[in-house]
Amino acid sequence: MPDDKPDLAKGVKAEDLREASPMIGLYEGQEVILVRHGRELSALSAKCTHLGASLDKGLVVEGQVRCPWHHARFSLADGTAEGGPAIQSLSCFRVEETDGLIRVLGKKAAPSPKSKANAERIVIVGTGAGGHALAAALGRAGRGADVTLIGAEPDAPYDRTFCSKQYLQGGKSRDECFLPAEGLDQVKIRTGTEITGVDVQSRELETAQGERIGYDRLVLATGASPKRPDFPGAEQGHLLRSLADADALIDAAKTARTALVLGASFIGLEVAAALRACGIEVTVVAQGTLPLARILGDEAGRHIMNLHIDKGVRFRMGETVASFEDGTVVTDAGARIPTDLLVLGTGVAPRIGLAEAAGLDMAEGGVAVDATLQSSDPAIWAIGDIAAVPAPLSGKRQRIEHWVHAQRMGEHLAQDFLAGTATPFRAAPFFWTGFYGKQFRYVGHARPEQVEIDGDVQGGTFAIRYRDASGSALLTSGRDMLALEEEQAREVAARS
Repeated sequence: MPDDKPDLAKGVKAEDLREASPMIGLYEGQEVILVRHGRELSALSAKCTHLGASLDKGLVVEGQVRCPWHHARFSLADGTAEGGPAIQSLSCFRVEETDGLIRVLGKKAAPSPKSKANAERIVIVGTGAGGHALAAALGRAGRGADVTLIGAEPDAPYDRTFCSKQYLQGGKSRDECFLPAEGLDQVKIRTGTEITGVDVQSRELETAQGERIGYDRLVLATGASPKRPDFPGAEQGHLLRSLADADALIDAAKTARTALVLGASFIGLEVAAALRACGIEVTVVAQGTLPLARILGDEAGRHIMNLHIDKGVRFRMGETVASFEDGTVVTDAGARIPTDLLVLGTGVAPRIGLAEAAGLDMAEGGVAVDATLQSSDPAIWAIGDIAAVPAPLSGKRQRIEHWVHAQRMGEHLAQDFLAGTATPFRAAPFFWTGFYGKQFRYVGHARPEQVEIDGDVQGGTFAIRYRDASGSALLTSGRDMLALEEEQAREVAARS
């Protein structure tokens, strides 16, 4: 560990700690940040609990410090994780300012949540980002005994983004994919349980085993399922949505020398990068002229495509797969491509069967909810991929299929349930992707109808702003996104 960091037990000069500018130091060998915000001083552990980014590079705003990598948010008051993708809180330290010095005095004991159970049954269907975040937040507040979290998959809640990123690329073990259990000790977690129906009159769920589970508040966080295209041999292709899918793909890649990825989506391109890192020859077949151009515009799409080409990925754009048999992919253009491994990155469909059977209003291919995430049934809410939420600026409903966005929906709903309120959800969508060590971060939601470029896209250091009739968005690489995200949030607030 570097020894040039100040010893916070001995203290630092008060005049050296600037407002809203975290300073990193050491306390008993642990990295700690000091933050001055208004009249307050805070001392918190320095590493983001998501993936370990150093928070001295983060942004201080609205009583929070925000992670520079994936924008997790932590309370400066007590270190609580207040915004995904982080779930676990930071350690909090006692700090004092006397005689022109600021000293850390010791670690504060983590508060033990007092049970606030009130016999109101909160049932969450879906153990992904939104469902887990909601259950964990309620549990941390002492309401865990009221909560049942139900998932059809046999695995405990896990970070789905790892399936195409850290786990697939070998950066994390399988055990490291599971989400933190903080706040879940009192929550009733039921994995491997398929819900087959919702009886809205009796407020009961029906399971595949014939069991009935009662609820007072039901939250549908059922996510999405990958689409399998319809061509001869498609059943031999690997999908990538679940941890089990990632297990199967990792196992298949061990003996593969060649792979073909159908679809130049974010998932498809992340898989292509991971397979190239394993030394596998990769061909990407996709419709359109450039990857991701419909979402990110031509300049960014060309840059991302070139990153892959530089690593040896071959592209066949403007084509699709017509068949796969005897180890050969045949495209609709007649090309024959020998392939050991076929990966299908052809999008997902929201899992709305339960909502439709319950008679809920639908919109944009998902569940129509109001700004508070409540459905047409006053006892049912929907979050995550299935939720069609009014956009803050246009009011037009939109579905956002981002992991962090689903987490923040769950966190928002938890705050409302705890406070007995119903407030609008206005968080700006945020996601990240990366290839070959290059990170891209996107905040907001807009089609690339109007594109403003700041920086050198092909050089890899840029910010791109997108605007359409309903909103705006930003994409950055090699540039600080945190300040731009806050700017985006302020614009939404000012125009709402």
